[in-house]
Amino acid sequence: MRMADGKGQGRRWQTALLLVLWQNQNEVRKLIAGPSVYICDECVDLCNDIIREEVLEADAESDEERLPTPREIRHTLDDYVIGQDRAKMVLSVAVYNHYKRLKTDVRDGDVELGKSNILLIGPTGSGKTLLAETMARLLNVPFTIADATTLTEAGYVGEDVENIIQKLLQKCDYDVEKSRAWHCLYR
Repeated sequence: MRMADGKGQGRRWQTALLLVLWQNQNEVRKLIAGPSVYICDECVDLCNDIIREEVLEADAESDEERLPTPREIRHTLDDYVIGQDRAKMVLSVAVYNHYKRLKTDVRDGDVELGKSNILLIGPTGSGKTLLAETMARLLNVPFTIADATTLTEAGYVGEDVENIIQKLLQKCDYDVEKSRAWHCLYR
C-alpha cells in the first residue's frame, strides 16, 4: 500500500495489517487508512450493519412508545366526544392496526396484515368530524375538510380536486414530507 509518511514528505511502500481480522492487505479488496490504523471493506460493512440494526431497533422502540394503544386512543376520544362508543372503539382499534401494519417489516413468506377502511356515516352534529379531528390531533397528522359536492372538473365553476391538496399542504405549513407522513385523515 502506498502511503504518505507522518510529515507529508515523500511516499514509501508500507505493508499494513488489519486491526480487526488481522489479514494482510493483499487478502482484501479495499483497505481504508485512518490516523494510525487500517480497516478493510468487510469490517466497514460489518460495522455499518451493526450500527444500522441498532438504529432501526432504537427507532422501532421510540415509534412504539409514541403509538398509543387502542385503549389510550379510546380514552382520549372519550375526553372530546360524548357518546358514539361503538364508533370510538372501532376507530381506535382500526387506527392502531393501521399503524402496526405500516411498521411491520413484511419479508418473503410472511403473512401480510390486511388493510381496513372506515366510513363514518351519521346525521349532522353526530360527531363524525370531531372524531376525525381529535384522532388527527392525537396522532399528529394533518387534517383537512373537503366537501365533495363542490368538486368539479377543472375549468368548470366550483372547486378543483387540487384544492384539497392545497388545503392539506397549508395545514402542514407546506411541508410535503409531513403531508405524506403515514397517512392523511380526511372527510
